[in-house]
Amino acid sequence: MPFELSDNAYGKAQNRLVRIVRDTDRHEIRDVTVGVRLRGDFDEVYLSGDNTDIPATDTMKNTVFGMGRTDFGSGSIEDFGKALITHFVATSGRVATGEITLSEHPWVRLPDDAAGSDHTFYRGSSGNHTAWVSGDGETFTVKAGIDDLFVLKSTASGFKGFERTQFTTLPEVDDRILATVIDAEWTYADEVEDYQASWEAIHDIVLRRFADHYSDSVQQTIYNVATAVLEARPEVLEMTIELPNKHHNLVDLSPFGLENPGEVFIATQDPFGLITGTVKRT
Repeated sequence: MPFELSDNAYGKAQNRLVRIVRDTDRHEIRDVTVGVRLRGDFDEVYLSGDNTDIPATDTMKNTVFGMGRTDFGSGSIEDFGKALITHFVATSGRVATGEITLSEHPWVRLPDDAAGSDHTFYRGSSGNHTAWVSGDGETFTVKAGIDDLFVLKSTASGFKGFERTQFTTLPEVDDRILATVIDAEWTYADEVEDYQASWEAIHDIVLRRFADHYSDSVQQTIYNVATAVLEARPEVLEMTIELPNKHHNLVDLSPFGLENPGEVFIATQDPFGLITGTVKRT
């Protein structure tokens, strides 16, 4: 036969788990989208249709929700991913490894002085906590990240000195809006005592470093943010950041007899610059 099955895996995607922790009258909410992907002794399922003892994807979905009750409350999404992999490998003789993707969506509690604050929340915009966990139930690789974090600084950014060709129309500027949506991913060392605390600390570093320097380019900001994380958090091995440049162009108000001293802008959608960089320890 001139063909071979070179790789295979299967699972259940987009399992949206919402857990309300009711241990006290002051409730907590955990809202996470979970993806399951398993690898193992699955060749004959593809080659001959032999489904003997393979876990159904519907079972994977039910496992996410069942273990969401027993293994996911106040702990981190990274630890939940480890627990899921350990379960799938332990309960199926045909599963060798698992890959779990998780994205936790932030909810913010009403201020404590508001009636009903013990059980009322609104959706936050501080970025999703993302994680990727893979392993065989005994050893794991863990990555985490920040997704969909909108940030903007209204000054302390410029872009000049770049190449000019016959197609260059972009003017050089030393004061512009820098707006973007942070998408960051980092790889952890072998073991981390508290993944949630680590993520919160990195989230704080990312925001502070984005704000605290003059940016000569989006590329420079990526490097500054990533190195600040690596310097402060020894548990991080490397970090990748992707920043779309959400352009804000100054509007010419002179046809209306008005001046525009850097106050009125048009926020454009497409096209936009997209800049990526990875920084790792040497």
